[in-house]
Amino acid sequence: MTDYPPSAFHFRVSFGLAPNALDASFQEVSGIGAKIETEEVVEGGENGFVHKLPTKVTHGNLVLKRGIVPMDSELVTWCQGVFAAGLGSIVPKTVHVHLLDADQTPLYAWTFANAYPVEWQLGSFDAMENKVAVETVELAFSYVTRIT
Repeated sequence: MTDYPPSAFHFRVSFGLAPNALDASFQEVSGIGAKIETEEVVEGGENGFVHKLPTKVTHGNLVLKRGIVPMDSELVTWCQGVFAAGLGSIVPKTVHVHLLDADQTPLYAWTFANAYPVEWQLGSFDAMENKVAVETVELAFSYVTRIT
């Protein structure tokens, strides 16, 4: 592999089977990871240490940041549908994140199953700064699979 270690600035995000190019442009993706939670068990008569037993694997939320896009964005429509209509309107989607090389070929890929929006935030407006207006979408998911 000639792109090792890979750069973290060239990536692509897609939703489901028919990704919209407008919805694939993000300035930041974070939250890719896993953690094993443990339970401490004290052994009777043993004061030198505590056993830590694994209990479950947990994942944080997938966090996507980008400049604000028009209302006709599929991601905006999906998020608005969930937040406006409530829990009964949640339609999970598969989300793919690809880390790309210079030729736009995926080096690594992660698939997030049954993802749905759990938080949407708009960055602050500040008349003293010249920055892009940024929105942040957090997605919960069932599990993540690294493909490559």
